[in-house]
Amino acid sequence: MEGGGSGAGEEGGIERVVDSKDLQQQSKAFDKLTDRVEDRQLDSTRVQEAMASIAASAEGDWNAMRLREKELAAVKINAADVDIIANELELDKKVAERTLREHKGDAVAAIRHLLH
Repeated sequence: MEGGGSGAGEEGGIERVVDSKDLQQQSKAFDKLTDRVEDRQLDSTRVQEAMASIAASAEGDWNAMRLREKELAAVKINAADVDIIANELELDKKVAERTLREHKGDAVAAIRHLLH
């Protein structure tokens, strides 16, 4: 009887070990699941941060371009220089004017740039 009693105790102990292993497996499976959810949340956060960064960069580029256009528009140029450059180099007047503005009204520097 003692053997039977201890046998029953062992069986109970074995069941507890099995239950413990099941719990460990379930715990590991749950951890994997939550890790995947956390990874997706991190990926989503990274995407949102990247999108915000791109938007800020694009806005910065747009503002820099607008500022550059204002600076170029403020450059004093001689209309006769625009005509000469456009006619002699057979260019559109807009290209000649833009190049002249980019070279701060210096016709020689603008022509050198266009010929180079």
